[in-house]
Amino acid sequence: MTRTEELIASAEANSAHTYHPLPVVVATADGAWMTDVEGRRFLDLLAGYSALNFGHRNRRLIDAARAQLERVTLTSRAFHHDRFAEFCARLAELCGMEMVLPMNTGAEAVESAVKTARKWGYKVKGVLDGMAKIVVASDNFHGRTTTIISFSTDPEARADFGPYTPGFEIVPYGDLTAMREAVTENTVAVLLEPIQGEAGVLVPPTGYLAGVRELTRERNVLFIADEIQSGLGRTGRTFACEHEGVVPDMYVLGKALGGGVVPVSAVVSSAEVLGVFRPGEHGSTFGGNPLACAVAIEVIAMLRSREFQARSAELGDHLHRELAVLRDTGRVTQVRGRGLWAGIDITPAYGTGREVSEKLMDRGVLVKDTHGATIRIAPPLVISKEDLDWGLTQLRAVLGI
Repeated sequence: MTRTEELIASAEANSAHTYHPLPVVVATADGAWMTDVEGRRFLDLLAGYSALNFGHRNRRLIDAARAQLERVTLTSRAFHHDRFAEFCARLAELCGMEMVLPMNTGAEAVESAVKTARKWGYKVKGVLDGMAKIVVASDNFHGRTTTIISFSTDPEARADFGPYTPGFEIVPYGDLTAMREAVTENTVAVLLEPIQGEAGVLVPPTGYLAGVRELTRERNVLFIADEIQSGLGRTGRTFACEHEGVVPDMYVLGKALGGGVVPVSAVVSSAEVLGVFRPGEHGSTFGGNPLACAVAIEVIAMLRSREFQARSAELGDHLHRELAVLRDTGRVTQVRGRGLWAGIDITPAYGTGREVSEKLMDRGVLVKDTHGATIRIAPPLVISKEDLDWGLTQLRAVLGI
């Protein structure tokens, strides 16, 4: 039995089976490359679902983490610490907002956004207690907590976990007419992914986000943009909403905010919205901890340079030109995405998404499938054009082109 087989067998025996990972065991990583326990190198074209936008072990982020590790890592929010104010101020500025509510994981940030919207609805908008509604889109993926799966349409995420949390209405993604019909006087928020990642990198119709923004302003409803995967440089802009010139009332951020080093997430909004909270009404022991703040401050500094957004835009244009050629061969039925982010629907005759992912793994490239026929490409933004082209060459070979 190989070392890989031993470790996978041990993991299967001792961990809950909530994932179906590819059969590779990573030992080290650097930039856009990972090396497994057998010494084989793999090009990472997933980047931790955008958590690794800046690559594995980015030197600036590792140095920031190392320096903070020598000082203090946790105080809890019972006390102030000397990195917190800077983190909040810089993140608010990056978002063009005023206040930050820091958490750890993306799901926690979405839960926090839900609580914020409801509290705002009762205290500011004047919705009757217990009547608040939030409108969401079908095929969404905002996390897997019991509240979040209550407004999921994915049977795998939802089945056998009821009873479900009320207070949500689901409408088709991209359908502005359905959205308009769903918003009532009790609606406190619309919660959307500007691009739906887990659903297969679904880009909404042109004008949809702008239409939602207009509708929510008109009806005094908060527009919450879940930019956990799409934000922080992934699509060639700091936020995917920028492609339509849209500024939401609230950003939900995570993944890349921690630089692939520590979990960091946040809700970012105005003083009117986040100002509804009072001490004791919400919190997190680790949220906004010194280590998380130190890393996130460096992430924000890197984004302020605009280097990574520009790189994603330039390489993203190249990626989508190359993928359009694949579509013309008939080996794939559809290609979607923006920047360094793409969903590719494989023609069934050439394999399932899982089968294509496994064949790519055998050729030294790591991607991940979703919803049967789709594979996702989302490399670290630091990937070189040469490495990206090499990865696409392997994809063409797997598809017999």
